[in-house]
Amino acid sequence: MTKYLRGLAVAGVVALVVTACGSRPTESEQPAEGGAADGAKDFRACMVSDSGGFDDKSFNQTSYKGLQDAVAEWGISESTAESNSDADYPENINGMVDANCDVIVTVGFKLGNQTAIAASENPDVKFGIVDFDINAVDLKEVKLDEVPSNVKSLLFDTSQSSFLAGYLAAGMSTTGKVGTFGGLQIPTVTIFMDGFWEGVQHYNKQKGTNVQVLGWNAESQKGLFTNDFEGKAQGKNTANNLISQGADVIFPVAGPAGLGGLEAAKASGGKVKAIWVDTDGCVSAPEYCDVLLTSVYKGMDVAVKDLIGSVYNDEFDNTPYVGTLENDGTGLAPYHEFEDEIPDDLKAEIEELKQQIIDGEITIQSKAVPQAQ
Repeated sequence: MTKYLRGLAVAGVVALVVTACGSRPTESEQPAEGGAADGAKDFRACMVSDSGGFDDKSFNQTSYKGLQDAVAEWGISESTAESNSDADYPENINGMVDANCDVIVTVGFKLGNQTAIAASENPDVKFGIVDFDINAVDLKEVKLDEVPSNVKSLLFDTSQSSFLAGYLAAGMSTTGKVGTFGGLQIPTVTIFMDGFWEGVQHYNKQKGTNVQVLGWNAESQKGLFTNDFEGKAQGKNTANNLISQGADVIFPVAGPAGLGGLEAAKASGGKVKAIWVDTDGCVSAPEYCDVLLTSVYKGMDVAVKDLIGSVYNDEFDNTPYVGTLENDGTGLAPYHEFEDEIPDDLKAEIEELKQQIIDGEITIQSKAVPQAQ
């Protein structure tokens, strides 16, 4: 029933069953090393994953690390609920409310509407949501009169770091073709693809080349999608489609489905490289490190921990957090096994581009770029 359970159950702690088809939330009463501060164990931080699960080697896993780090830092308690499908979100979020959570973090764009509803119904509980701007919720759709004020959005301008990834991909391509595909055509996916596409176009402009991007066109907003985040086989088929057209660098933006893209790259025998998203793929999926030029990371663990800490310290602020290159909320992971293979001049150009983006000399045009309120 449950794909993956998080938390450490101890004597006297009863796990709460949400639904028969959903997840079984788990609770932890484990103090941090050296003991918890007075009252810490009475504070409960909770998290609900999207359907990708906490072991997705991507944004759910990285967000959960932020919860773990908060538990270790302050000795607080935790409860988690892993969603097996989109239908689980209402019951899983309400289950966290029933668990008397002080702060509930939901992970992923698809939980946006239900988070808004639950927050409105429970104004004394603080909420955080990763990858969804609560201020952009459709009030008519969720049947609310106003945006709830007890929610903090954790957003990331990955168009900036993906721009660098696109420039790198273009510089490393020998076929003159690179490819990308997404899980669903939603802003938190297309923002990566937009930045990647624009980075390739910038490389062409600077170098007088014509590297093509297969799988996405930022101008028409049309491209390839697996239509879910779980189907690894579909991800592999989609990547192989791009490879068959000549792409020798693959940029999958599809959660666990994207792992199929890494599998396709690995099966090429060194002909195809890849770039991972959300977290450093050489850490979260080390079996693919030998094909990963780099990864576009999002500092979701730090943002989640900071949010939990703000509630714990009674300093909650609902102003959206936007991770950028400037505040290190997003960026490129180390080159790892390709450190010696990527030319030094290309590395230097990427560093220069990073500073130009920070300084505002380069602005990515993606409409999915989050805005601080």
